[in-house]
Amino acid sequence: MAEGIVKITDQDFDRTVKEGGLTLVDFWAEWCGPCRVIAPILEDLAREYAGRLTIAKLNVDENRDTPARFGIRSIPTLLIFKGGARVDQVIGAVPKGVLKTKIEQHL
Repeated sequence: MAEGIVKITDQDFDRTVKEGGLTLVDFWAEWCGPCRVIAPILEDLAREYAGRLTIAKLNVDENRDTPARFGIRSIPTLLIFKGGARVDQVIGAVPKGVLKTKIEQHL
């Protein structure tokens, strides 16, 4: 995992989104092409928003409960949480500017 990005599981998901302040969770899988496309963008954002945003990655193949709970049907799906509550979502590999706009709305 790149610096500033945390790997989470079904077990620590709730704690991470509650304690992380503003948290962007990337639901992804190893075999997913668009997930690989968006990964470097998330690494850039982790550096850019260090200390203001937590970026977490949850592998949907290794963790099935959390994606089912949030109705994740396609990946990558990015959910944004503030204080433990879901406040936004982005589906698919979108440009960095789209993600920055979403993040800025909730900072």
